[in-house]
Amino acid sequence: MELAGHVDAIPATQPSVLAGLRLQRKLTVEEAAKRAALWPDQVEWLEDGRLYRFPSSEAAILALLRYATSLGIDHRETRRLAGLPVEPPPRRQFGRWVAAAATAALIGVLLSAFFVGFGHGSTQAGKSAALPPPWKYTTDILNGSGDINYTRQLASHVGSFGYQIGHVMKANRFGYKQTVIYFEPGGEAAARRLASQLGCGTVSPLPGGHDPRRLVVIAGPPSATC
Repeated sequence: MELAGHVDAIPATQPSVLAGLRLQRKLTVEEAAKRAALWPDQVEWLEDGRLYRFPSSEAAILALLRYATSLGIDHRETRRLAGLPVEPPPRRQFGRWVAAAATAALIGVLLSAFFVGFGHGSTQAGKSAALPPPWKYTTDILNGSGDINYTRQLASHVGSFGYQIGHVMKANRFGYKQTVIYFEPGGEAAARRLASQLGCGTVSPLPGGHDPRRLVVIAGPPSATC
């Protein structure tokens, strides 16, 4: 069994491995976050090794997988960073295409497994797997209780599942007693998936709209929500 070689401590003045890879690709934190459908803060958490900032270990692993994929870190580069022997590149271009296709298929299977794992029960998991991936949905997070700090935490929680965060702002009023996930026509299944992922919240239709890939989460007080 191959074991990664000893990795010396990186001086504090030097960027982390992930930050170094991002800088090699001439990307800012904001540009890298946009590529990976993450918040800039989440990119910094990953680069600094602060995985505890994510709501769960699964969310941290999923975010790291998306970030590494968006940077285009391939198998050979991963082995080099881990201190393992790096095989010479294949001579035939066809072999590269096959390897790339196999990698893409593996990533797709892993992502599907992660998203299904957030569901409750086999029926709900099947419905979630049939929906478009979370990063194709835009989610607005509104402060419905007066606690803006908790609203921001909830927005970060939603973003950790891959959803694109639209606006984080005040709702039309305070006084919501629980978190409510609103959806436009055709978006009920997606709203229920998000409620299942959060482990809280009721779903309700918006009075208008025509975008089934837009969700609005109105945050209730922390004591009555996730």
